[in-house]
Formats: sequence, structure tokens, C-alpha cells
Amino acid sequence: MITTLIIVGLLVITYLLFTNFYPSFGGDVSKEQQVVYAKSEQFKNGKFNNTNPVPKDLSFSETVKLAFTFFTTKVPNGRPKVDLKATKIDSANIADYKGEARMVWFGHSSFLLQMDRKTILLDPMFGKVAAPLPILGGNRFNEEFPLEIEKLPKIDAVIFSHDHYDHLDYESILKIKNKTNHFYVPLGIRVHLEAWGIPANKITELDWWQDTQLDGINLVCTPAQHFSGRKMNNGQSTLWSSWVIQSKTENIYFSGDSGYAPHFKEIGEKYGPFDLALMECGQYNDMWSDIHMMPEETAQAGIDVRAKKIMPIHWAGFKLALHEWTDPIERVTKTAHALNLQVITPRIGEAIIVKESINTYTNWWEKL
Repeated sequence: MITTLIIVGLLVITYLLFTNFYPSFGGDVSKEQQVVYAKSEQFKNGKFNNTNPVPKDLSFSETVKLAFTFFTTKVPNGRPKVDLKATKIDSANIADYKGEARMVWFGHSSFLLQMDRKTILLDPMFGKVAAPLPILGGNRFNEEFPLEIEKLPKIDAVIFSHDHYDHLDYESILKIKNKTNHFYVPLGIRVHLEAWGIPANKITELDWWQDTQLDGINLVCTPAQHFSGRKMNNGQSTLWSSWVIQSKTENIYFSGDSGYAPHFKEIGEKYGPFDLALMECGQYNDMWSDIHMMPEETAQAGIDVRAKKIMPIHWAGFKLALHEWTDPIERVTKTAHALNLQVITPRIGEAIIVKESINTYTNWWEKL
């Protein structure tokens, strides 16, 4: 018994030391910051909460069972047979761009947006794995990007939806922080950015339904139904969100990660219709359907937010669930067609003109 207690104690101490000093875990919200966040309707009992009482807190045995299921279940066609080749874009093309609003997909949920001569990154995760350590995750589906991070020109703004590893990546932040003017995040995420050397005056935190201006572009932090945390002992310590991005001529919705819930209709009523909605579609399972949408729900959420067209995101990047890698895009396009909702399906790196009304994209994922 004594030997067992000593081993357990050593493991706990090792974990605490590792998570406190290994930089990719980020920062921790202080007691003083919690007092400030207590003004938010979403912050209760020291944690951020969804409007609905989800997600369910798993017991230790349930957590172990879920992890065992994920790591031992073989998924046929769980990954592409070959590396997903990205369409390349030149850095000068980005630096000198003065055309109408466009986006470039970097895979998963990461985008480069150019609007009103501003260059904006959404959830710029350029890491090889969606985990704090390389050994804890599988490699991403695209080895190369449309443009390497080091070649990105000046970035006017970076927007994050939440602090999970497939959206907020330590190494990516190190590579872009000195060329980025400002960061826009939901409440709490500043602790990670500040821990990684970003000055407080370059960070704007927002609660749900709060907005701010970026030289005439309206940025609105809107609800999502998800959760947060980068280690076992700081779950729900930071807020998660979706975003509305509005210029005088374009209106974009970025869902972040979210389960299907009434907030989509509320956002659509307040800020729609949207020229383009970037909608989470991938990494789902019945066991966690309250925090990630099924593809059929993704299409319905596009209707709810009053999108003229949707682009499925959160797929074709990482294997983080037990479905085939093409299942999200096949199911969402089928349902969207039945709902008379336009879906665009660009390749990684292919330019997306936000207000373009003609869908010229191919089913590029077939046979890969």
C-alpha cells in the first residue's frame, strides 16, 4: 500500500511539474481574473458554462473508457491514403492584395481572411499534431500549407475561438506573434497568449455578444456550445465562442466548435444573413454530440444562421474522432442539397471569394 501511494504521489507531482513548466500548456487564470470574469453571465462557480447544462462531466472511469475506445478502435478510411496537397499562394500575392474579400483555407479550422485591405487569421493552428506533445497525436493530413508561416506578411489581426490544441497552438503563436498587430479572443484566453510573450495591450478579450472595431470591420464574439481546457485541472477556465466578422459590404460567420443549439438561430436573427458561414463539421460522435455537431446538424445550423452558403470546416485536418475522414463532407453536402442550401468545398489553399455566388469547386476528396 505504501509503495502504491508513493508511486501515485510521484506521478501526480511529475504531472503538476510538467504542466506547470512545459510552455505549450499555456497559462492559468488567476483568482483576481476570476473576479473580473464573474461579471459574465457564463461564469459561475469558478468556471465558464454553456447556456444548456452541457457537457456532462465524465467520471475517471468514463474518461479512461473513452480514451481506451479512441486509441484502440481501428477506423477504415480514417485518414486520406495520401498527403493532402495544398494549392500554393505567393506571399507577395497576400501582401499586395487589394481586391474583394477573400479567404484561404489552411485545413481544419484555420483561415487567412483578407477584407478591406486587412489580413486576418482565424484559429491559426499550423502544428503537426493537435496535442501538447508530438507523441500524443497523429500527424495532420496536409504536410505543407498554402504558404509557410514564416513567409506570411504582416498580420493585422488574429481571432481565436477557444483554447483547444487543434485551434490554439503554442509553436504557431511563436512564429506569428512578432508580425501580428492584435489578437481577439474570448474571455480567459489572454492568459495563454501572455504566457507565450504577447503583451497585454495587443490582446482584446470579449464576452458573448460583445463587439469591437478593427478599422471599420466589426468583430462580434458570439455564443457556441462547447468547452475548454488545455490540461486536466483547468477545464472550463476560459470561454469558447463563435465570431461574426462584418465589413460594410461582407458578412461572415465563423462557428468555432459547437454542438447544435438555439444560439445559431439567435445569431442569424441578430446578425444575418451571412454571405458565407464557416460551419464546424467533423470530429463528432454520439458520445459527445452535445459539443460537436453531426453533419446533418451542420447543414441545419447553416439555415438557422441565415447563411447564403456554408463551408464545412473542422475536417480534412486531423483524425480526432472515429468516423471516416470523408464522412463529414459527404453527409453535410447531401443534407444541404435537400435543404436547398449552397455548400462550397474548396481545396486547401484555393482562394474563396466571399461574395461569389457560383460554386465551381470539385469533389476533390474522392478516391484520396
